[in-house]
Amino acid sequence: MPTLAAAKSQAKRLRERLAAEDMPISHGHALELVAHQHGFRDWNAFHAAIGNRPPDAFVPGGRVQGRYLGQAFDATILAVDMLRPGWFRLELDLDNAVDVVSFDSFSNFRKRIRGTVGPSGLSRERSSVGQPHLEIDL
Repeated sequence: MPTLAAAKSQAKRLRERLAAEDMPISHGHALELVAHQHGFRDWNAFHAAIGNRPPDAFVPGGRVQGRYLGQAFDATILAVDMLRPGWFRLELDLDNAVDVVSFDSFSNFRKRIRGTVGPSGLSRERSSVGQPHLEIDL
């Protein structure tokens, strides 16, 4: 079963696709169609079944990929806490350490990191150029 964010994204894509084919539908109707595709009678039943559960990989020992300060990584999840629906604090053990300093004359490598990500897998915290500090591929 998809996450809530993935189901809503699927409904958005469906709505855009049908609109492009000159068959516009409401967002609510698109949500209902997605629920039916997954075998549920309506969106409310589907939403209740999904809940705001974390993605399947968000369990201790789970594997994730993403970017930390713009650098790609593969990692094992050491700990996960749900802060509120859709938002999770993760502690990650990176397979390979990443340099968290952008200066040429100085380096600081980290192998364990902590960060909070939202429903789309992105942290709220951003770098000075607007890039999320932590990005988890969902």
